[in-house]
Amino acid sequence: MKHHDVIIIGAGAAGLMCAAAAGYRGRDVLVLDNAKQAGRKILISGGGRCNFTNQKVEPSNFICGNGHFVKSALARYRSSDFIELVERHGIEYHERDHGQLFCNDSAKEIVTMLLTECEWSGAQIQLRTEISNISKNSDGLFELTTDKAQYSCESLVIATGGLSMPKLGASPYGYHIAEQFGLKVLSTHAGLVPFTWHSEQKQRFEPLSGIAVPSTITAKDGTQFSEALLFTHRGLSGPAILQISNYWNPGEAISINLLPGEDVRAKLQLALTNSPKQSLRNALSQWLPKRLVEVLFEESLLNKALNQLVHAELEQLAVDIESWTLVMNGTEGYRTAEVTLGGVDTDELSSKTMEAKSVPGLFFVGEVMDVSGWLGGFNFQWAWSSGVAAGQAA
Repeated sequence: MKHHDVIIIGAGAAGLMCAAAAGYRGRDVLVLDNAKQAGRKILISGGGRCNFTNQKVEPSNFICGNGHFVKSALARYRSSDFIELVERHGIEYHERDHGQLFCNDSAKEIVTMLLTECEWSGAQIQLRTEISNISKNSDGLFELTTDKAQYSCESLVIATGGLSMPKLGASPYGYHIAEQFGLKVLSTHAGLVPFTWHSEQKQRFEPLSGIAVPSTITAKDGTQFSEALLFTHRGLSGPAILQISNYWNPGEAISINLLPGEDVRAKLQLALTNSPKQSLRNALSQWLPKRLVEVLFEESLLNKALNQLVHAELEQLAVDIESWTLVMNGTEGYRTAEVTLGGVDTDELSSKTMEAKSVPGLFFVGEVMDVSGWLGGFNFQWAWSSGVAAGQAA
């Protein structure tokens, strides 16, 4: 049996970050993964450019059963610390809306950087390895049986990710390990995910596929996001939808303001004053895509001149544009989800070290636990921060 101080299961963002942090402490570290390639999710993220963090990271950007849990790790390894690492490796990057940071060239640079850090710290990475059994012996060491060899370690770090993007090998393996050692796992569902139409909605709205508009979307609990909304063949997507999906439950309505920051009643009144004989269709098509206007409103209404509209019609138009209410069929699920909501209950873990309170030496990092960030680099920042927290303790 081969012994290592620390074994990390999962060669993704959190696992690699943890490996380097532990290795730099002089720990003998082995990373195991069944994939052919390390950091596969990093490689496809951000359209291949990897939105690796955000300039402004706050605990409020995360969803967790215990809102205080994320504070310690985020405070001790900040986005500025990761940016410094990126700069040290000579990776050029740029900022987009809302403080999002992307590589100028390719997400491969982030994976290369992490692998280089592992190499410099002495951490070993072994891919294409299947683990068949994990146990803890009477000496308090973890024992792992794999198709390559048997291993033992003092500290075992679970960095297996969530269920999103099953094509990249996502699996519930990390949850099974948590349950095996008696830890509570909260129910999971897809997050940062597009919505799908009901069949009758699909018939009506499918022709709008490809149209994107600015929007403010509000969930039932009052959470709001102001970003682009995209119509697709299957439903609604775009940043605003992905964000709000984290706060949505099946059967709940969402409210969409199609002219955020505008006073629709005042706009209609001004149009009526300036061009009373203009058709409603032409007036609305100056503010919204014509195809959208024609699907949202009745033909007979659109054909009316502005001065033919009665007060009740103008009022209803304002309501329909400022708070268009929809009940969607569901989401596209884990297939296209960017994160998994739920996971290992954070009440079971130390917020400082990510170690299981009831199982000494067992750690969880990244998406496998019940922490999910907003769209915009926050989930990667959680991977870096939680990985470092565990790597400094494992």
